[in-house]
Amino acid sequence: MAELPQPVRGTQSLLGEAADRFHAVVAAFDRVRRLYGFQRIEIPVFEATSVFSRTLGETTDVVSKEMYTFDDKGGDSITLRPEFTAGIARAYLSEGWQQHIPLKVATWGPAFRYERPQKGRFRQFHQLDAEIIGAAEPAADVELIAFASQLLDELGQGTRVQLKLNTLGDSETRGAWRAALVEHFEAHRNDLSPESRARLTKNPLRILDSKEHSDWPIADSAPLIDDYLTSEASDFFAAVTAGLDAAGIAWTRDQRLVRGLDYYRHAAFEFCTTELGAQNQVIGGGRYDGLIANMGGPATPAVGWASGIERLAMLIDAPLPETAEVALVPLGAAAEAAAQWIGADLRRAGIATHTAFRGNMKKRMAKANAGAARLAIIVGDDELARGEASLKTLATGEQRAVALSGLVEAIRAE
Repeated sequence: MAELPQPVRGTQSLLGEAADRFHAVVAAFDRVRRLYGFQRIEIPVFEATSVFSRTLGETTDVVSKEMYTFDDKGGDSITLRPEFTAGIARAYLSEGWQQHIPLKVATWGPAFRYERPQKGRFRQFHQLDAEIIGAAEPAADVELIAFASQLLDELGQGTRVQLKLNTLGDSETRGAWRAALVEHFEAHRNDLSPESRARLTKNPLRILDSKEHSDWPIADSAPLIDDYLTSEASDFFAAVTAGLDAAGIAWTRDQRLVRGLDYYRHAAFEFCTTELGAQNQVIGGGRYDGLIANMGGPATPAVGWASGIERLAMLIDAPLPETAEVALVPLGAAAEAAAQWIGADLRRAGIATHTAFRGNMKKRMAKANAGAARLAIIVGDDELARGEASLKTLATGEQRAVALSGLVEAIRAE
């Protein structure tokens, strides 16, 4: 016997409740993005590799270890998207979206990273993404964070997550702070983990959020960005926090929350939960004013966030199962044939209808009850000859004859 095909490691297939949880997250995201005036967009699932290597940085784990990259038949290097922001920035530049600034966009779909699968993390995973491009005002940061907060509220997680916030300052702030961090970490080089020693020359800010316990005391004693904030950067962060306070969104300062790449500026934020173990971040984002210029475009302010759909789906209660309003139970050859047009007419009228395909009367009615339909339409050959069907209320067992021509009206009257 041939061996059955197996899923690729780090992928999953969803059915029933698991799929319902997934799409409950997507549906909530779509409701909230409409409330905030974010346009839905679609972008390709793959891009030229340079789109990601230039924006994510050659030294990051995503680029150096995790991207699914291949040469296509034309010899071009192509990468399956590991995240959305770079592709959105590329589309902003190449599709003429500059004319729409400030541009508020949202999307969701699959992304791909070759990493060790674990709870809530897959090699093919799915993200929600929201971006505001072309708005330099702190109010844009506040609105974007409020969008994320309301989404979590809609999913019943508002009291179960914590918003962590930090500032990365402006370019002057970041440069001075980076130099001070390098000096500090150089003085402790021999005590750093091998990974942090490698980051010291490539991406020193990432040492602050090292997962190696031996690095924590050194990170905790590192210079704080507040000592290097320019007045402009300080005012920007104060405006963001004041806006969150005004909107009634609770937050806590986390000075170890960083973004390693140089194009990040000002506010960085994460919504975290204690219910997913080590994978505690459910939404993360920040301001990336330098990204579009880094891609060769004009200097353009932007802020955005992303969230893993799988992680959010693990947190929420299962939605009520989708049920049919009517179960159609045909009995006999003529009734089986008539069920095709009866069911089609009901669905065209907007009545959700499930057809019981097989089994005797008892089995088909059991199937109708198991599907939690409200009504059953029983059509036998004799009823069909009279132009009738039996309409049964499943909760009470009450049953009455109804003309086929009046089925829609009878169902709506129930």
